[in-house]
Amino acid sequence: MSASVLSPSRLLGGVSGILQVASLLILLLLLIKAAQLYLHRQWLLKALQQFPCPPSHWLFGHKQEFQQDQELQRIRKWVETFPTACPLWLWGGKVRVQLHDPDYMKVILGRSDPKSQDPYRFLAPWIGYGLLLLNGQTWFQHRRMLTPAFHYDILKAYVGLMADSVRVMLDKWEKLLDQDSPLEVFQHVSLMTLDTIMKCAFSHQGSIQVDSLISAGRWTHRACQLAHQHTDQVIQLRKAQLQKEGELEKVKRKKHLDFLDILLVAKMENGSILSDKDLRAEVDTFMFEGHDTTASGISWILYALATHPKHQERCREEIRGLLGDGASITWNHLDQMPYTTMCIKEALRLYPPVPGIGRELSTPVTFPDGRSLPKGITVMLSIYGLHHNPKVWPNPEVFDPSRFAPGSAQHSHAFLPFSGGSRNCIGKQFAMNELKVATALTLLRFELLPDPTRIPIPMARLVLKSKNGIHLRLRRLPNPCEDKDQL
Repeated sequence: MSASVLSPSRLLGGVSGILQVASLLILLLLLIKAAQLYLHRQWLLKALQQFPCPPSHWLFGHKQEFQQDQELQRIRKWVETFPTACPLWLWGGKVRVQLHDPDYMKVILGRSDPKSQDPYRFLAPWIGYGLLLLNGQTWFQHRRMLTPAFHYDILKAYVGLMADSVRVMLDKWEKLLDQDSPLEVFQHVSLMTLDTIMKCAFSHQGSIQVDSLISAGRWTHRACQLAHQHTDQVIQLRKAQLQKEGELEKVKRKKHLDFLDILLVAKMENGSILSDKDLRAEVDTFMFEGHDTTASGISWILYALATHPKHQERCREEIRGLLGDGASITWNHLDQMPYTTMCIKEALRLYPPVPGIGRELSTPVTFPDGRSLPKGITVMLSIYGLHHNPKVWPNPEVFDPSRFAPGSAQHSHAFLPFSGGSRNCIGKQFAMNELKVATALTLLRFELLPDPTRIPIPMARLVLKSKNGIHLRLRRLPNPCEDKDQL
């Protein structure tokens, strides 16, 4: 009897039965999931019926529209046909609605919808949950605490630090000119902006640009690693100092407060509690946002001026008239270079450092033209599409600084290099100051020329970069003051 129960045929039959039941359960689950996806897709089709888009495959969406790193070309093509908004089907039942219109942007940026987490999720282990990734009340509390760090009285002191970092970079470029070959500027600019952040955030002495970090191709990555390792050590040291009797008052009396001073003082004065984890997240966020985006902006500005020599020369003449040899550049100078500022803004229009941002609709929204979207839809505010929208900017591919001439009329949300609304870039003034300092000092030292053999190919990432780098030829310019001395 027992032998019959344990016979191989009986065991195999039992296993086979279990497998059949398991297979049926798996098939049932797959059918349920397929039904859910079908119903969700039907809901999306109905929700988006007011928003036409190019034909899409039922499963692969608009995948056929994507070539490798061709997203920006697709946006320019679609924005001509769909100048307000256009659904982009990623696959099956996953879709996002891309916005290209200033009125649409204004509506969304005037709300408090949370950021779409998909583009940023991989950043969390690196920079933590600071202003960039936070939402809701926690974001509001952090934003309120950090706002004093970007008061113009604080930013004034940073101009000299920015200039010091730019000059270190330009000195390096002079030494590289002997090689008589185009220079890939983005890596150098990125390291320079990181150097600036280290000085402004930590009062870091010296320059990480001249440290022997690692091979040139990985300098920025290695420098970021070192900076992040430095963060915890500096935070703990500064906190320990502030615990000493009388140190808090000394910090308040300092002529130049750095970012970390302000964070720690604000915490102690208003009773808000920022954990060490939160402190590091905010400092790391400031370092990431403050160096990568400005590096993109500066690099593309230099490229735009290199490809438009008449505008470049007019900027140079303005800067020479203001600064002479550029030995000293101050806060007060930054508002006295109107044409250079126009060119900077036009370059930011053509090459916005952050090409797009996402929001998850927490409530339904109705746009000025009457079209609406339900709760739960992901909308992508395509800043690149907005800036290249011919309905917003006539002849959008033409570099025309006069678009930003004083008194020129434009929609309040037609130009969004630093986003807009309550979640606009808290460091936008810091960034604009650095763009002006870097552009002015570079044009005083060098004539910029493009490399016709390597035209940059913009590609959309979190930050706008070039697939093949940004290569420029540099010509050292004579110092006007040196010429006068020789006379």
